[in-house]
Amino acid sequence: MTGGDRAWAPRRSRYAGCVAVVDVSEELKSLSSTMESIEAVLDLDKMRADIAVLEEQAAAPSLWDNPDEAQKITSKLSHLQAEVRKAEALRGRIDDLGVLFELAEAEDDPDTRAEAEAELGEVRKLLDEMEVRTLLSGEYDAREALVNIRAEAGGVDAADFAEKLQRMYLRWAEQHGYKTEVYETSYAEEAGIKSTTFAVQAPYAYGTLSVEQGTHRLVRISPYDNQGRRQTSFAGVEVLPVVEQSDHVDIDESDIRVDVFRSSGPGGQGVNTTDSAVRITHFPTGIVVTCQNERSQIQNRASAMNVLQAKLLERRRQEEQAKMNALKGDGGNSWGNQMRSYVLHPYQLVKDLRTEYEVGNPEAVFNGEIDGFVEAGIRWRKQQEK
Repeated sequence: MTGGDRAWAPRRSRYAGCVAVVDVSEELKSLSSTMESIEAVLDLDKMRADIAVLEEQAAAPSLWDNPDEAQKITSKLSHLQAEVRKAEALRGRIDDLGVLFELAEAEDDPDTRAEAEAELGEVRKLLDEMEVRTLLSGEYDAREALVNIRAEAGGVDAADFAEKLQRMYLRWAEQHGYKTEVYETSYAEEAGIKSTTFAVQAPYAYGTLSVEQGTHRLVRISPYDNQGRRQTSFAGVEVLPVVEQSDHVDIDESDIRVDVFRSSGPGGQGVNTTDSAVRITHFPTGIVVTCQNERSQIQNRASAMNVLQAKLLERRRQEEQAKMNALKGDGGNSWGNQMRSYVLHPYQLVKDLRTEYEVGNPEAVFNGEIDGFVEAGIRWRKQQEK
């Protein structure tokens, strides 16, 4: 048997006095096959061709004559480059695994074998994450995202919960290196927030975060209850795709009212001495959007219009989906409304009510560690579409 054959041969491992035979060859073949499928879906050749075009555009002397367009070009270029590097690096690690196991087998070295086992586990995890990315094939999945969070039933606890969710998503974006921009935050009188709207400016942010849409429920001993009773509160999360020029969302100026007012901070504290905040009311739908992120009135108006367009686009998408559901005989909402429960008392558990995915560490979840929930949600959604 050659060294290469030994690398692909079954090996024996001892755990708690029992002997288990683990077929590494089948595992590595499976990983390689999955990677091939991912590479085909990603279409790396096309991605490399797109990178070449974007690099040429980014090198143009007039690039920053239009800052918004320049930002889109450089952001898309950076994302594509990172995607290709990630795929190439993972392919290299999968190929190297065979050599690592061959070395462990040849030297009969427990430390090298342990290193190979650890690398195998890490590669498997990264492959699962990249496979989830290939499931984002919806019409708007590649878009950036607008996230709206609002306090619902539960009084001050709901407002506090809404603020926790805002921090959770902003921390998640920060951990992934995604740029965010808070358009508006309406603070509650005692604690927390009534609502907030912010953008996650990264490709596929909408497809990724759209599975977070729905009602979130918090159960805990209320820090705002003098008698220390258990309180259940609710917050709603809405995720919208950012509107692009090709979407043709027309808004008649006669259909809207624009109000300007002074921005305010927590507890009603003024944070801007000029009337720069903007509120837009859309009469045909009753949609109201606000932007008060401490910039000029003109910039706030532009941001508010972007949010209004996103909401109108989402409404149109839902109407089209409702028609399709009616044709298919699906009169209900397959997504459901209440989608995740955060229990802090009498036990510690965060559980997704659709996928059954759960974590026993709510603090880590509130600190932005939600990738497991997001990935499970994306896989669940794909199953619902079949």
